[in-house]
Parts: sequence; structure tokens; C-alpha cells
Amino acid sequence: MTMLSSLKIESATLDDLPALTELLFDLFTQEADFLPDRSKQMKGLKLILEQPNRGRIFVLRNGKKIIGMINLLITISTAEGEFVLLLEDLVIHHDHRGQGYGGLLLEHALEYARQKKFSRITLLTDHGEEQARNFYMNYGFIESNMIPMRLRLAK
Repeated sequence: MTMLSSLKIESATLDDLPALTELLFDLFTQEADFLPDRSKQMKGLKLILEQPNRGRIFVLRNGKKIIGMINLLITISTAEGEFVLLLEDLVIHHDHRGQGYGGLLLEHALEYARQKKFSRITLLTDHGEEQARNFYMNYGFIESNMIPMRLRLAK
């Protein structure tokens, strides 16, 4: 088990793209709604990292190795009349799961959101993922009455 004193949470950089892409590839192999595609994942990450007004990606490092990431996208809620966040991805490398690292990243993201005065964080979890839902509920997230819907636009 990794010692907490050797861990550091910081903003991701463009140099982190390969490691972040692999984390997302691993995540999307487990999700029914998405297909893993390294080029698409890298493109999406790069779009965020190149324009910080689009969002923030925080990484959990053990030395130089990235063992987890959380991706927060910035948007505006007309219901709130304020800036809000969409928690797009939270993923820990499969070798380091179950050790509390996801909680460390989520706590960091929550503190960031409070400091920057965002009024809400929204996220989606997979149906049937009771463990993930319970994880987020332990941090104060509640289930919404809203039902997510999606339309894929042809390119």
C-alpha cells in the first residue's frame, strides 16, 4: 500500500496526456455507454487542458506516476444562475483501487468547488453500480429526479 505522505494532488498538464488517456481507456472498457478509443479520449483531455476555462483535471501522483484522476467541467446553470461543475470522470488505476484514493481526489475536487464558489456538482453513474452510488452519497451527493438522455449527432 502506498504511503499517504508520498502522494500529491495537483493540476494535470499536457505532459500527463498519455497516462490520463490510459486511465480513461480503462474506465471506458467498463462502461456500457461508451467505447474506449485512445485518440478520442486524448483529444477530449487535450481540449480541457488547453483551455482551463473549460474545466480542471486533477491528478493523484505517487512520485511521478499518476495513479488517479478527476475531471471537472465548468458550465453555467440557468436554474442556479451561477457557474456549476459536471464531474465527468473519477478513475483510479486498477492496481490502486480500494485504498481510499478516490475519496482523496473527490475531497480535493469538493474543496476546489467550494473555494471557487461553484453552486453545484452534477455527475452520472451507471445503472446497477450500487457501490459507486454509495461512494458518492457518502460525500453528500443525492439522487436527482432528472433522467439523463442523450442524442448522438452525426459527423
